[in-house]
Amino acid sequence: MLTVLVGFLSLICHAQQSPYDKFGKVTVEALRKKLYSIDSSANAVVLSDIGAVVIEGNSKGWFSSITTRHKVVHILNKSGYGFADVEIDLYTNGENEERLEDVKAVTYNLEGGNVVESKLEKSNIFTEKNDKNHITKKFTMPNVKEGSIIEFQYKVSSDFISNIDAWRFQGSAPRLWSEFRFTVPQFFSYAFVSHGYLKAITEKKDQVNRFAVRTSSGAGPSNDVNFSAGVTEYRWVMKDVPELKPENFTSTLENHVAKIEFQLVSQSEPLPPRTFRNTWTNLSKELLESEHFGANISGSNYWLDDEMKIILGGANNDLEKAQRIFNYIRDGYTCTSYVRYTTDQSLKAVFKARKGSVSELNLLLVAMLRHAGLQADPIILSQTNRGHVVEEYPMLSRFNYLIAMVKIQDQVIYLDASHERLGFGRLLPSCYNGHARVINEEATPLYLYADSLKEKNVTALFLTNDPKGFMSGNLKKNPGYYESFRTRGRVKEKGKDVFMKELGKEYGSDIKITSIRIDSLTNYDEPIAIEYRLEYTPEKESILYFNPLFGEGYKKNPFKSEERRYPVEMPYAIDETYVLTMDIPEGYVVDELPKQMVAKYDEEGKSFFEYRIQQSDNIISLRSRIKLDRAFYEPEEYFGLREFFNLVVKKHNEQIVFKKK
Repeated sequence: MLTVLVGFLSLICHAQQSPYDKFGKVTVEALRKKLYSIDSSANAVVLSDIGAVVIEGNSKGWFSSITTRHKVVHILNKSGYGFADVEIDLYTNGENEERLEDVKAVTYNLEGGNVVESKLEKSNIFTEKNDKNHITKKFTMPNVKEGSIIEFQYKVSSDFISNIDAWRFQGSAPRLWSEFRFTVPQFFSYAFVSHGYLKAITEKKDQVNRFAVRTSSGAGPSNDVNFSAGVTEYRWVMKDVPELKPENFTSTLENHVAKIEFQLVSQSEPLPPRTFRNTWTNLSKELLESEHFGANISGSNYWLDDEMKIILGGANNDLEKAQRIFNYIRDGYTCTSYVRYTTDQSLKAVFKARKGSVSELNLLLVAMLRHAGLQADPIILSQTNRGHVVEEYPMLSRFNYLIAMVKIQDQVIYLDASHERLGFGRLLPSCYNGHARVINEEATPLYLYADSLKEKNVTALFLTNDPKGFMSGNLKKNPGYYESFRTRGRVKEKGKDVFMKELGKEYGSDIKITSIRIDSLTNYDEPIAIEYRLEYTPEKESILYFNPLFGEGYKKNPFKSEERRYPVEMPYAIDETYVLTMDIPEGYVVDELPKQMVAKYDEEGKSFFEYRIQQSDNIISLRSRIKLDRAFYEPEEYFGLREFFNLVVKKHNEQIVFKKK
């Protein structure tokens, strides 16, 4: 047994400190404050949030991490009451555990011009067991009202020094002060991974400490070994951190929140030198050997023989074999969970039950493709709502999804049989989240980006005067693949009649939709085509205002905020074309026609907006096209993108003015 006794000298930091560096410094002036300049609409403001982790020796012959946290929050209205609910997650593996200690929590209110304290009773701290490895300690701050300031601090002792919790400088409320310190012996090496678009003030201080190492050989006497080693304290501070608010076209805020993560990389002398950093090939090897992953697809799987003969009967080539196997699982199996990359049951059990998680269905797909003699492998990835996988730090916990890959001649095809109505060779946009891994001997890296997805929509409307006094015509819409996928889902869920009724609501009360027809509704490999009859009854006024885009244009700018601190992440690049050919309404003439325009988003002209309209005799022709060649835009591109859509919205809301003859 090795027992390490570590003592740390106090580290004196001369930099600026939080005004709440000590517990209990809440004042009458602080409680009287109603608004903060950082965000006058905030429901709550974090006045100070200070965390610290110290790596020190323990009595078990190794090291522990001691985490402390001290947080002060001003709750300004009822919408900020959620900050009074505190949750602390803890981990245990059966032998070692994380322990919550020294909880102190006080709510401050202003009563009669005085500060009144309400203290949390220890009996009001509750434990919730999530699973065999995870528990959550919970408490609610007492006597919280509008205008309360809450303050709490606690300590967590952990035997898992490789699992240092990430520190978030940013969150769902503005933070006036956010600080984190990490104190670690220099014989441990940690990697620091920063996220977000805000920069912290950083400090680093070194010193030399004396360490006493106590060794024990069981029944024999203990030996003390004294040595000196360096200790480093790292400090990160952010001040006046804005709230990270959700915006349109955001994969997940987890990708952009200002935070820092820690990973234990290695240990060195005087400890036995060792590296803790894993490799992708090792992780892939572990999965391939696991009974919950690779063992399912590496065997002969003889139980597939009879069914495979039926599935592949008459197949002429490898592509047709792959399509038949894919369709067999997609159309005949039910997905029970869309958040998995390993299995809970054998593939034979999945095959018989005809249901399983996304990983089980797609691993069954791999097994069946291999059984048919095709080259197939599983791929693990992180969906967009989970956050990016950092390629430099191999960790399986980053992944939450599994798809299949089949190689036919020189063509690589990605497959996901877990979603009904998803076509062969198609993945949902949520899978296009950057770095992924093929689980094979080489652990081949794979990069799936939304920029590679092109969604093309074309709508054409031909409107003529009707002898009955209204205008009518046919509208033909060829939506892109993913809009087609969503439409198939709506029709399946609500029925064609309800779908048509909802479609009519999008156009307004003066427009009637009839005779809807949807082609290729069950051909999941291709986009659908929609056609319906549109009847428009304009009001008989001396002046008639007419929007030629009907319900097809942009009514509002999808980018509302004046500034944006993180990227715009569209699910795919867009190419939307709307064409109108119409008669001038009977008894009217054109008084005013919108002006034509072309706006380029980039110098190359790959992304643009065009609005071309003209009159020829009694016919008006319009063509509007929006093409964005990319799905991803950096924060510094946001202003230009917002202004681009301002032009689109303004133009799409312009009207043709007709007047009576």
